Formats: sequence, structure tokens, C-alpha cells
Amino acid sequence: MNPNIKRSLKFSLTIAVITFVLAAIFSVISSSILGGVMWFVGLLIVLLIVLIGILFDMMGIAATAADETPFHAMAAERVPGAKEAVMIVRNADRFASFCNDVIGDISGIISGTASAIVVLQIANLFGEGDGSTLQIILSVVLTSIVAALTVGGKALGKYFGINASTRIIFFAGKVVALMETKLKISIFSKSSKNKTRNKGQTR
Repeated sequence: MNPNIKRSLKFSLTIAVITFVLAAIFSVISSSILGGVMWFVGLLIVLLIVLIGILFDMMGIAATAADETPFHAMAAERVPGAKEAVMIVRNADRFASFCNDVIGDISGIISGTASAIVVLQIANLFGEGDGSTLQIILSVVLTSIVAALTVGGKALGKYFGINASTRIIFFAGKVVALMETKLKISIFSKSSKNKTRNKGQTR
């Protein structure tokens, strides 16, 4: 099998497994939280989930649009996050896939589920049972609002992702550096780091 195809299949399988695990975890957490709060708090949680999806989508776009050149001077001066920013840009396809496809899609699915829970809470507040006219109306209205906010927010996020890619990726690099140094969470594999280091030495 072609090495590139094999590597692509391996990455796709890894992303699928990660998506399954994260979707299950986030669904359980969000459902548990929403089940124990008032409807307006649940509505704020729905909006937060939508916002998370928009922000990650913006970072994915920024990774594909960013140029690694501005980060080399900062990396040479050992600016925290600069080296990680270079790695993000050089692994833009995988970074974007994680941000846009994994986190972005999971956020969209969970926001829909969370919206349904909020709608049921509001309907119960007015003494309306499952399948009532009020619940149907609320479901249509809230689903439409969430969809509009998601699409409109991602459109705006794409603009900033393209036009402010350097700032966004530098911030993402700082977060990655913090996670690796303080929390000891490895974001990039050793092979990716070595590949980035070798490319940097040949420049």
C-alpha cells in the first residue's frame, strides 16, 4: 500500500476514534449539566457550545491560511508559543481537521441535543407535555436561532481566521505550549516535532 494512503487511513481512523470518544464524553457531560439547571442557564450553555464550535472552526481556518515565516524570528528568540505555532502551520491539515471536523461537528451535534433538552424544560414549565404544540414551536424557533448563530458565527470566524491568522495561530501556539509544559499533555507527536526541527535547520 502507498505510504501516503496508509498514513491517511491511519489518521482518519484515529480521528474517528477520537471523535467517538469526545462526542460520548461531551454528550454525557452536557446532558448531566442541563438536567440539573434552570432553562435559561441551559440556554446559555447551548450558546456556549455554539461559541466553542465557532472558535475552533476559526482556528482551523487560520491554520490553513497562516504563514510560518513570522514565527521563525520569534522562535529564534525563544518566544513562548512560537515553536508550537510553526508546528501548527506545518501540520495545518491535521490541525484543521481536528478543529473543524472533530470539535466543530461535535459542537453542532451537542448543541442540537442540548437545545432539545432546553425546549422540553420550557414546555414542562408551562405544563405542556412531550409532543405538544408549544414544544414543537419552541423547537423550531430555538433550532433556527442556533442554526443562524452557528452559520453566521462561522462565516464571521472565517473572515477573522483568514485576515488575522498570525495572531490566532500565535495564541493557539501559546495554549499548546502551556499544555505541554504545565499540564504535560503532548499535542504533537515526536515525529512531527523532529520533522519540524529538521525543516527549521535546513532553512
